[in-house]
Amino acid sequence: MPFPSESGYDLNRSSTLREAFAASIAERIDAAPAEEREARNYLGASLIGEPCARRIQYEVLAAPAEPHSARTLRIFRRGHLFEAEVAGWLRQAGFKVSTLNPSTLQPYGFSVAKGRFRGHIDGIIFDGPAVDGLTYPCIWENKALGEKGWKELVKHGVARAHPQYADQIALYQTYMDSQAPALLTAVNANTMEIWAEAVAFDPARAQAASDRAIHILRAIDAGDLLPRIGDDPERFPCGWCRFREHCWKG
Repeated sequence: MPFPSESGYDLNRSSTLREAFAASIAERIDAAPAEEREARNYLGASLIGEPCARRIQYEVLAAPAEPHSARTLRIFRRGHLFEAEVAGWLRQAGFKVSTLNPSTLQPYGFSVAKGRFRGHIDGIIFDGPAVDGLTYPCIWENKALGEKGWKELVKHGVARAHPQYADQIALYQTYMDSQAPALLTAVNANTMEIWAEAVAFDPARAQAASDRAIHILRAIDAGDLLPRIGDDPERFPCGWCRFREHCWKG
């Protein structure tokens, strides 16, 4: 005879009751106050590869937007958790990884255009095992990816699979004066497999990304809204954008 729970659920009786129980816990977690990501008043290097220039403008201007869902905030948090874990794994493997600038105790990064364009890297590897394709010191960047995104990275490489990450790394290499190949590590959040890629410096990509940043900042200064990439607020990509209401209805 199944053992009844204190709430009255027979957890073995049916999938419906099991789903109801799971939902009752998840809904309480989702409804609990969560720390929203701090709004930025600058253009970040991690954002420059976003396909829609108008969305980038809205992010920089902190325009009205739908709040991030609890699940999305957990995904953001997941990235930070994996970053710390992978840094530890690299150290255990003999890589001398530094994630904070010892003079400031803040992440390494760059700031140009009077602080309006910035980037913060995951770390610098100052030394490590002899690995073909790596020289030290080098920039280290980590990503936590779902199954599909991770497999695309493995199959195609970062420049093709995730060009926004390639733009981000190229900007870091440029503004932190590091033309050595960067080490990109990526964790499959489903299977915990690790992929590593040496990302060669691409000056043309870096220049294009930097030019785009300047173009967006100048448009903001002029009060010009750059074109959105979608033509239907109900369909992808606009239908999935947290600025949709503000963008289409003002």
